Amino acid sequence: MPGPDPVCTEPTPSAAHGGPVSIALARVARMHRIAAGRRLKELGLYPGQEMMMMRLWDRGPVRQSELIQSLGLDASTVTKMLQRLEQCGHVRRGPDPADRRAVLVEATDEGRALRAGVEGVWTDLEQLSLSGLEPGDRAELARLLGLVADNLREEAGEAGECPPPPGVC
Repeated sequence: MPGPDPVCTEPTPSAAHGGPVSIALARVARMHRIAAGRRLKELGLYPGQEMMMMRLWDRGPVRQSELIQSLGLDASTVTKMLQRLEQCGHVRRGPDPADRRAVLVEATDEGRALRAGVEGVWTDLEQLSLSGLEPGDRAELARLLGLVADNLREEAGEAGECPPPPGVC
């Protein structure tokens, strides 16, 4: 069995000494993605696919171009994700009746059936990630991360133009 990911256990690289919070955020993001990936695998999903499915569950049928924009990912990345999800029977793509040149994407019944499992994964990740933190500390962490996101939003461009998550001031 392979050991822990070096990104998660290696000392801070010397070039990153000027950014201890940035390296911590990168490590946390990487470890969160690994933990999510392990749980999502049980549902037959890869990390990132659940975010696409969440958008489809909340919005219903949506143009592929709008999905690409809302996810803030490269068009080729979204297309590959959609191909995999379509092959598994979780999404369906077809021409938009309002504009036959546009592609409409929607969750299938099989895709909608994944929702409870994905909600469980995110609840489990939340509990795992925040274990040992008091409710006040959890709220403060969410608030501080919201501020960090606000600071980075302009740099992120259109993909970052979104309101803070609920409960974040």
